[in-house]
Amino acid sequence: MLPEFAEGSILWESLWSVGVFLVYLLVAWLIYLVMRYIERKQEGQRKTGLLSKLLTSLNKPIFLLIVTQGIIWALATPSYLISWHSVLQDISIAVAIVIAAYGLGKAIAAIVEWYMRSRGVRRKAKIDEGLIRFVRRILLIVFYVFGVLILLAYFDIDISPIIAGLGIGGLAVALALQPTLANFFAGTQIVADRVVRVGDYIELNDGTRGYVTDVGWRSTRIRTPYNNRVIIPNSSLSASIITNYYWPTMDIGVIVNCGVSYSSDLTKVQTVTLEVARNVIEDMDEAVKDFEPWFCFEQFGDSNIDFWVWIQAKNRLSSFRLKSELIRRLHASFEQEGITINYPVRRLVYEENDGQPPLLPGSPQ
Repeated sequence: MLPEFAEGSILWESLWSVGVFLVYLLVAWLIYLVMRYIERKQEGQRKTGLLSKLLTSLNKPIFLLIVTQGIIWALATPSYLISWHSVLQDISIAVAIVIAAYGLGKAIAAIVEWYMRSRGVRRKAKIDEGLIRFVRRILLIVFYVFGVLILLAYFDIDISPIIAGLGIGGLAVALALQPTLANFFAGTQIVADRVVRVGDYIELNDGTRGYVTDVGWRSTRIRTPYNNRVIIPNSSLSASIITNYYWPTMDIGVIVNCGVSYSSDLTKVQTVTLEVARNVIEDMDEAVKDFEPWFCFEQFGDSNIDFWVWIQAKNRLSSFRLKSELIRRLHASFEQEGITINYPVRRLVYEENDGQPPLLPGSPQ
C-alpha cells in the first residue's frame, strides 16, 4: 500500500519500498535479539530445557523468513513493478515453504535431541554423540524432502510420477551405489548398536588401533597412537572383530608375567610381589585404588617357576606406565631380597665312565 504523496513518483515509491524493507529488517532483528536474550537466560540455568533448544534452532529460520518476506513485499510496493506481483507472490510462498521446512526440521531435531539427552540423564546413561548426530541428519533429510514435495505440489507439478519414479530410480541408484549404501547402513548399525563411540580406544583384528574421532556416513576415522588418521569404511569396520578398551568401563587389567629360581622360597616370593603391587597401586595415580592385586603361580618352567601378578589401570594409556613401574619395582625388590630370576639354563648330567663323558651311538671307539 502506497501513501498518496508517493503515488506516481518513482523516487518516493522507491524510498517507501526501502522503508518497508527496513521495518521488516528491524522487526526481524528485534525478534532475534529477544530470542537470543531468552536463550542466554535459559543457558545460565543448571539444566538447559526444551525452550532453549527450540530457540536455538528457530532463531535463524525466523530471522531469514521475516527478512526475505520483507524484501519481497518491498519489491511489490512500487507501482512500476505491478506486473511482477504474481511472480513475487509465488516467490514469497516458495521461500516461506523452504524456510518453514528448514526451521521445522531443525525444531523437530532439537526436540528429539533434548528427549534423548533427558532420557539418558533419567537413566544415568551416557548418550552417544554419534547416535544424536545421526538422528539429526535423518530428520533434516526427511523434512527437506517433504518441503521439496510441497513446493512442487504448490507449483502444480504432479508429484505422483516423481514418487513412482523414485521407486524405480531408487532401485537403479541402489545397485549403482551398492558399496556406498553398504557403508551407510553399516554406519547406521554401528551407531545404533553402540559398537564404538567417539572417544573410544579400539583395536581391530588386523592390528589397527587408536581413538575414534568420528563415525560418518561412509567411514569411521581413527587417530592412532602415532597421531596419524586411519579412515576405515564402515562396512569393513562392522565386519571386523573389535576390542573396545573403553567399554563397558575404561578400567583395564595389567598383568606382569615373571619367574623365579627353583631354589626360591615361594611364600616369600608371593609376599614380596603382593607388597610391591600394593605399593604401586598406592603411589600411582594411574592405578585403580580399590582393586586388590591378584597373584598366582602358573607352571614349572624350564628355568624358573613362573607366576603372574595382576593389577588394574584406569585406562589404556595408564596401563603402560603402570606395567613399566611394576616391572621396575619387582626387579629391584627381588634383587634386594636375594630372589633370583634365572637366565635360560640347562643342567647336563653325565654318567660316570672313567671320568669321561659317555660315547654317543655310532661314534668311533
